[in-house]
Amino acid sequence: MDKVLQTISRNGNFYFSYNSNIIKRDSLVSISATNKTVRQVLEMLFKQNFEFSQTGNYIIIKRAPMHLVLVTNKAVTEDKLYIVTGYVMDERTQQKISNASIYEKQRLLSTLTDADGFFKLKLKSKYPTAAISVSKEFYEDTTVIIEPKYNQQITITLVPVETAMEIVTVTPDTTIAAMPDTLVIDNMKDSAGFRYTYVKIDSAKIERTALGNFFISSKQKIQSLNLEKFFTERRFQISLTPGLSTHGKLSGQVVNNISLNILGGYTAGVNGIELGGLFNINKKNARYFQAAGLFNIVGGKATGVQLAGISNLVLNNVTGIQAGGIINTVRGKLTGFQSAGIYNHVTDTVKGFQLAGISNFAGGKTTGLQISGIGNIAAKEMNGLQLAGIFNYAKKLNGVQVGLINVADSSNGFSIGLINIVFKGYHKLSLYANETMLMNTAFKTGNAKLYSILLGGLNTETGNKLYSFGYGLGSDISFGKRLSVNPEISSQYLYQGSWDYLNLLNKFNLNFNLKFGKGFSLFAGPSFNILYSNQTVPISGYKFIIPTNSYNTFSLGSDKVKGWFGFNAGVNLF
Repeated sequence: MDKVLQTISRNGNFYFSYNSNIIKRDSLVSISATNKTVRQVLEMLFKQNFEFSQTGNYIIIKRAPMHLVLVTNKAVTEDKLYIVTGYVMDERTQQKISNASIYEKQRLLSTLTDADGFFKLKLKSKYPTAAISVSKEFYEDTTVIIEPKYNQQITITLVPVETAMEIVTVTPDTTIAAMPDTLVIDNMKDSAGFRYTYVKIDSAKIERTALGNFFISSKQKIQSLNLEKFFTERRFQISLTPGLSTHGKLSGQVVNNISLNILGGYTAGVNGIELGGLFNINKKNARYFQAAGLFNIVGGKATGVQLAGISNLVLNNVTGIQAGGIINTVRGKLTGFQSAGIYNHVTDTVKGFQLAGISNFAGGKTTGLQISGIGNIAAKEMNGLQLAGIFNYAKKLNGVQVGLINVADSSNGFSIGLINIVFKGYHKLSLYANETMLMNTAFKTGNAKLYSILLGGLNTETGNKLYSFGYGLGSDISFGKRLSVNPEISSQYLYQGSWDYLNLLNKFNLNFNLKFGKGFSLFAGPSFNILYSNQTVPISGYKFIIPTNSYNTFSLGSDKVKGWFGFNAGVNLF
């Protein structure tokens, strides 16, 4: 068989893809065909129970589903209810299938098969037609039409689905090879180009969250796995707890316009309004308005307003307003407003406003505002404002950071704080002298547009000691490769022998830099100084008159405030 498929593939210049469980590649075949289509040849090779479909340059060979329904017992009833019982079996192995979902789609009645594959379902006699559906993870779904008003026993067989790890691909120029768990095939030989992908759908994301795992029963989790393809809509539902619902055991498969959960509910989603006394759990999307006393969990997208006393968790994107008393988590994109008493977390991009009592995190590009009491993190690009009580971080800053400590990998924006660090930015260590102190140092970090300055200085001369520390801001304006100008403003505390006095020196410097290399430059320039001092007596061993008497000072409206023109000169390193 594999030789025949290889020959057809090579002569036709296309691919075959099939499940290794349904075709014996080493089986012997004898075939003679002339002027036949590929489909006709395949129908000669595979006599029955197979179907063929084309996807781009691929022919997919699949086993045709065979759903055997055998009615073994039937009895008419005059009761308002009639009972359908029976067994669900594997079509290939004839083994009984446990935990298969048996359900009626219109009336939302359901049950599960037991360990022996047995089920029992009660239906109302007043409806003229009836059909029950059977679903089981790893099997093809099937729907069976039954005759209403009869107690009956039936046997239903299910066909296993083809799993990705068993997929085999036959190519025009290579031998047959088994594919990995997920089949992803790119074909660019034809003019169109396409990708054929087989992946297993994860239908139980909500059920695997910590809260979902705790509040959703094991039977509901089994239903969710079995019924990954079945969802329906209703106008209204009311639940006491997950499972005690007007939609019964199928509540997790129903999207409602209005959903009221007295304590908590588990539904497929909401397309209107959902209220939960304690919590709401949605497998798919939540649209327009959702509120809960404790928490909301949404497996798909949340659009509109989502409110919770403690937390909100959305496993996809959020568009609108999300507010949680403690924490909000979005495992996707946020477009809108997010507010939490403690922490906001978005794994992807943010377009809008994050507000948190402690911290915000955005895993992707951020456009808008991040405001928190302690810290903000933009793991990629930040376009907007980060405002925090202690620290801000952005991988690439194109906006403004305001905080005690600001950190960025690279920056085209502005960082305003006590410590501003840009790893791929502006870093200078300045050693200089001025008319106030002969030994000064300044550490400058940020970018050329705006950098912060940590200042320190001292005089150690006997009888004339003086110490200082302070903070400033500056900018580097370049006039070519060698010449630049640095306007800077700063404020320093001068220690003149006692902490009981306030001596505050404010300076505006205009330094001219001459660069001699990447890590060395000389600078000098004028400065304008304003000193506020309420110290009226000298302390032994410390400098008292600032600046020295040789400088002309002038009063600035008070005997405690004076000004003068001075100078700076020194070297820049790094």
